Amino acid sequence: MDKTFQVAVLVGSLRKESLNRKMALAVARLAPPSLALNIIEIGDLPLYDEDAETNTPEAWKRFRSEVGGSDAALFVTPEYNRSVPGALKNALDVGSRPYGKSVWSGKPAAVMSVSPSAIGGFGANHHLRQSFVFLDMPVLQQPEAYVGGAGKMFDEAGEIVVEGTRDFVQTFVDAFATWIARCKA
Repeated sequence: MDKTFQVAVLVGSLRKESLNRKMALAVARLAPPSLALNIIEIGDLPLYDEDAETNTPEAWKRFRSEVGGSDAALFVTPEYNRSVPGALKNALDVGSRPYGKSVWSGKPAAVMSVSPSAIGGFGANHHLRQSFVFLDMPVLQQPEAYVGGAGKMFDEAGEIVVEGTRDFVQTFVDAFATWIARCKA
């Protein structure tokens, strides 16, 4: 029997009509049967403060449990000021603590940056990759996913209407499935 890998999906944008959330949902619809993608909410996480570990916030416990129970992680993020949004960085910190109990360690990862601009979130994508080195997360190297022009990419149902982009996203999620299987073998 083939294994279905549970993938924690973290969306860097908290906006209700987030292009990144639309992309995360589109990726989930295109994912092969070997992947079950589940968005893990990050907007309710209090800012990481080591002093709070003595009375750990419930949102941290929930988040750590959901990510910890996943086989891999997909990050879909915009770029804020040439880096990752604060909420996403906070989620990385919450998941990596307390020291020695990181929920990220060893989880295969992939990054897709999504932006209405032409650059497609290049800076955020690479800043996340830098964090993955310390977090001990083997990251999918190819294809790199910098998705620009996202403002005109989706129809009202959230489907990708740009054929070349839809084909690329399919290639990306298929490569991620192969990457996870290889890392988990």
